[in-house]
Amino acid sequence: MDELILVYTTWENAEQAKEAGRKLLKTRTCACVNVLPQLYPLFWWPPKQNIIDESSEVVMIIKTLKSKFENLEKEIYKIHPYEVPCIIAIPTYKVNKGYYDWIKGEINQQS
Repeated sequence: MDELILVYTTWENAEQAKEAGRKLLKTRTCACVNVLPQLYPLFWWPPKQNIIDESSEVVMIIKTLKSKFENLEKEIYKIHPYEVPCIIAIPTYKVNKGYYDWIKGEINQQS
């Protein structure tokens, strides 16, 4: 069975994330996108400059299958505004059959 994974990524704002989510859904590399409200990350940027930067972002959680991750990642890179976007695949321990079947059915549906 192809494993359900969650893909965690961040975007500059909710509108940008929703627009990206629609584009990703249209590629059928995922079945569902959740955009979570504002967060305030602190991070080292630019690289190796010893500077702590901060901004505001939103989180996107993408529900997909492990076999689709590489294609999904490529699609994210095509549309993401960040030089180094956060794209983290998180395995799931267990998922109910009905939800899994829905995810798989939507991803495998021809557009």
